[in-house]
Amino acid sequence: MISARIRGRWRGDVMIRSTASLNTKIRRELWQMRGQVLAIALVIAGGVGVCVMSLANYSSLMVTRADYYQQYRFADVFANLKRAPRSMVEKVAAIPGIERISARVEGAAKLEMPDFPEPVSARLVSLPPRGQPAVNQLYVRQGHLPRPGRSQEVAIIGSFANAHDLRPGDRFGAIIHGRRQVLTVTAVVESPEFIYTIPPGGMLPDYERYGVLWMSRESLEAAMDMKGAFNSLVLTVDRGASENSVIEAIDRLLDRYGVTGAFARSDQFSHRFLDDELSQLKTMATVFPAIFMTVAMFLLNVVINRLINTQRDIIAILKAFGYSNGQIGWHYSKLVLTIAVIGLFLGLLLGVWTGRAMGEMYMDYYRFPGLLFRMDPRWLLVLTAGTLGVAWLGGWQAIHKAASLPPAEAMRPEGPTRYRTGWVERILTPLRFSQPSRMIVRQLIRRPGRTVLSVMGVAMATGIVLVGNFQFDSVSLMVHQQFARVQQQDVTASFIEPRNASALYTLQQQPGVRYAEGRRVVSARLIHEHRQWRGSVTGMPEDARLQFVVDQKMRAVPLPTEGLLLTDFLARRLGVNVGDDVRVQFLEGKRKSMSMPVAGITSELVGVGAYARLDVLNRASGDGPVINQALLNLDPDARARVYRELREAPGVLGISIRQAMLDSFYDTLAKTFLTFTFFNSLLGGVIAFGVMYNTIRISLAEKGRELASLRVLGYTHNEVSHILLGEMAIIVAVGIPLGWLIGQGLARLIVGALETELYRVPLTITGQTLGVSATVVIVSALVSGLVAWWRLRNLDLIAVLKTRE
Repeated sequence: MISARIRGRWRGDVMIRSTASLNTKIRRELWQMRGQVLAIALVIAGGVGVCVMSLANYSSLMVTRADYYQQYRFADVFANLKRAPRSMVEKVAAIPGIERISARVEGAAKLEMPDFPEPVSARLVSLPPRGQPAVNQLYVRQGHLPRPGRSQEVAIIGSFANAHDLRPGDRFGAIIHGRRQVLTVTAVVESPEFIYTIPPGGMLPDYERYGVLWMSRESLEAAMDMKGAFNSLVLTVDRGASENSVIEAIDRLLDRYGVTGAFARSDQFSHRFLDDELSQLKTMATVFPAIFMTVAMFLLNVVINRLINTQRDIIAILKAFGYSNGQIGWHYSKLVLTIAVIGLFLGLLLGVWTGRAMGEMYMDYYRFPGLLFRMDPRWLLVLTAGTLGVAWLGGWQAIHKAASLPPAEAMRPEGPTRYRTGWVERILTPLRFSQPSRMIVRQLIRRPGRTVLSVMGVAMATGIVLVGNFQFDSVSLMVHQQFARVQQQDVTASFIEPRNASALYTLQQQPGVRYAEGRRVVSARLIHEHRQWRGSVTGMPEDARLQFVVDQKMRAVPLPTEGLLLTDFLARRLGVNVGDDVRVQFLEGKRKSMSMPVAGITSELVGVGAYARLDVLNRASGDGPVINQALLNLDPDARARVYRELREAPGVLGISIRQAMLDSFYDTLAKTFLTFTFFNSLLGGVIAFGVMYNTIRISLAEKGRELASLRVLGYTHNEVSHILLGEMAIIVAVGIPLGWLIGQGLARLIVGALETELYRVPLTITGQTLGVSATVVIVSALVSGLVAWWRLRNLDLIAVLKTRE
């Protein structure tokens, strides 16, 4: 019994000492390979960092939005109508499923901002006599809400206040329903309904030229001649109640009051576009890390294979001392997992830092009261498990090879390579290469597996840098197509009510107006089978010159003589092809419903559209030759005067300036999109350096004995360096073009994943992007080559040439 206990204790002590010895071996090897370990860890950190940055932004914005919506009671259903008596509110509230309801008066105003000559428009929303509304409550940043009986007091949305540096107590002029008055700011507020504010007729936010104002209900009713009436409903629905049933009941009840079709939160502009942005963040959090982690797995496989090839004798000794296959496999697994943990830790730090920076930037864009920076712990666990799993899979082949290597086989050095003259050498025989150059060619040809792996490493590095940079070209193309090719007007004026097309002649006669073109945009719901989309149908003249539809090759697409022309994104969403019929429910005017054929499908990069000829649209909607928008080209010297006249015109609802839309694009969508792209490009450069550094270091380790032998035989340092670095130069020259092909394929994958209703990223790769990706890889190779050159200079010939033979 005692001897058994002693043997068990002895075996336990031996096991502990054995494990400690292997752990010491790991620490020494990590220190000896510290450069390569750091390079691989940076590759892993790049993938983890992009993932954490995207997931942290996505999670934080989702939590922030959900908390904001709940705390300030964001509506589930919206309804706009012409005019209904306030007595109808009780009847609507009696509809089963409605939790809270708020009846409002809404209107439009044209503002006169000090020291800002361009036209400014605003949306007006009424507030109840006392306190906050029951639905869509306001977050007050500064000041207090307008008080009853104070007709000149308004609260303004924060984005507009920041754009014009407005504070409580400031005053500005406004034209409301044809009457001019001076308004006083009492509060700067935010609203869950207007996280994303878009002016009438626009596609992008314009904080300088469009804002949202809140007035007391009494004041706005008087200004809009809506005493005792309302024209807007917002309401929340009980949990478990059917929104569709509530919407149908509201439409039936308010049909005679000109309701334009109640709609759910999913169709509300601000919420819909925010959803698209969050979906893109979620996509980024999966696509980019998958690419980066693939490269990391490849690198780990190469490095661990190289390490095991140099430790064949050590593996044999470990097995001779009684270490089992499982212990040796676990030993090398811990080496791989340690590298992965280092990369994971660096990636988490990098991702949290960049994620917080990106989140603060989104706060300026989305106007939340504050950012709730969160990272779902479950995602961290999944990310950790995924990173360690991918890293282990990357080294699995090498680990399995180490564990199954027989001791007798491991004690013998690898058999010499069989050398013979290949067909490539025979082809190159007439060329008079120097002896080192011939060595380079032979090394590449006679070890094709290693050569292919090195070329693939360079190609992946090039492809990742290209993927990180091609979006800059895409944004430039989007700008060129939308604001130079598609939109050639200087100003778009939207009317309060549709006007006879003859109004264009009056505008054309105005001094400073060079050319005027009319069109009509009608709110509509398009339905095909079980799919539907709420938006608008745009009617354009047959001979449109200022704004038209183009295809992917930037050619103008003629409008069909009958039927609709849909963008490809909308066609896919509705599941229709050319020749299919779509049910069109017009939500304004006579609100007719009819079936129209899909006569064509085209492509647009910004927004989603359904188009028809102006006469076809007016005939389908049951109206005469009317328009509700005028597109104008102006004399540059007369713009200020035309802006002033449009601002004072009583029938003009809002004015959209093309240059302002372009500026807004760069300040909002392009800013967030390109900032994310910048971080990806930076991490792509880190990965490129990691790939190049490891490739050269592995090559140096594998050829160390050969290069040292050449030095002993009399070759100079520069000649030996020429053999190593010349081989890498050929690998880089072959890998870069292959990387361009890989990068283009990855970019195509990303473009397909980033499609949203707000915009589609085009796949365009310019020579500049190809040059940048090649330059990053070449510079990484030069820096890594300089390190290798210095190590060759200080090579210990005696230590390298030691052998068991």
